[in-house]
Amino acid sequence: QVQLAESGGGLVQAGGSLRLSCAASGRTFSSYTMGWFRQAPGKEREFVAAISWSGGSTYYADSVKGRFTISRDNAKNTVYLQMLSLKPEDTAVYYCAATHLSIYSNQLYYNNWGQGTQVTVSS
Repeated sequence: QVQLAESGGGLVQAGGSLRLSCAASGRTFSSYTMGWFRQAPGKEREFVAAISWSGGSTYYADSVKGRFTISRDNAKNTVYLQMLSLKPEDTAVYYCAATHLSIYSNQLYYNNWGQGTQVTVSS
């Protein structure tokens, strides 16, 4: 098991940027696939981005491709989500999650979740 804690959310105007961080506990962080998911009010939680244990492979939802970048620093036990050109529709609670499986966009296979961080994009 790994414990996850997100940070970096906040209020930003449309077109702005934010960088989310997710700090993980434990000594096996580098063995986990890491993902970011989000849940907007009244909507189901959805996949945003994921990164393989080595950082060599990344995956994105079509809605964020070209605007968001996921990265990780295994020495710091941290995964990041750089968000550029934010839109009001990006408003949501953002969660990071971890799985030992090489399955990236299906949240059912992630068994470690953080508490989430709120991102609000004003128009």
